[in-house]
Formats: sequence, C-alpha cells, structure tokens
Amino acid sequence: MRQTVFERYGGFAKVSRVVMSFYDKMLGSPLTAPYFSNTDMKRLIDHQTKFIATVMGGPASYTNEHLERVHAHLGITEQAFSESVEMLRETLEDFNFADEDIQHVEDEFVSRKNHIIKRS
Repeated sequence: MRQTVFERYGGFAKVSRVVMSFYDKMLGSPLTAPYFSNTDMKRLIDHQTKFIATVMGGPASYTNEHLERVHAHLGITEQAFSESVEMLRETLEDFNFADEDIQHVEDEFVSRKNHIIKRS
C-alpha cells in the first residue's frame, strides 16, 4: 500500500515545522500579514497543522463547512490566497518535498479555495 504524503514526510512532527515556517513567510508578507493581526498564532498554527495534515492525507479532518465558517469574517482576497499558495509551495520546497508531493498538496489546498476566499 502506497504511503500518503503525510506518512512519507514524518507525520505531525514534520508538518508542524512546515506550518511554522509557512507562517513565518505569511507574517512577513505585507499582503497576508494583516489577516493575522489579533490572532492567537499558537492556536492558529495548531489548527493549520491539522489542516495541512488533512491535505497531505493524514488523520486530521476539516470539512468545507468548517473552512467557510472560520474564514468568512476575514474577507480573504483571490490575490492573498494566491500568494499563500505560492508561499506554501516555497515552504515545501525549503523542506525538500518531492515535486509530485508539492503538487499534490497544492492541488488539495487550491481545491478548497472557494471555501476560504471572500465571496462576492
């Protein structure tokens, strides 16, 4: 049986390091940083670790309804979402993920875009 991306890269320990690095990039971007003002980053990183684990085929699970609920008040733009996808890709490259695994994670992340960005 083929391992999931989550299993191949070491499970929650590795995903947690990836997510912390990803948020370093997000907080350093003038476009995405404002979305995190007044945010409990420790709590967010915990939740995002579980979400990224989900898109990597790990045991955590987030429904589309949950994603809509937690992002609805943020007004995330298409541009900010696109930048976050690029930063996620860069972060996975920094952690030496294989190209096919990066593409898998990116595809899974992007497939949830309509549940994350601001609706017109």
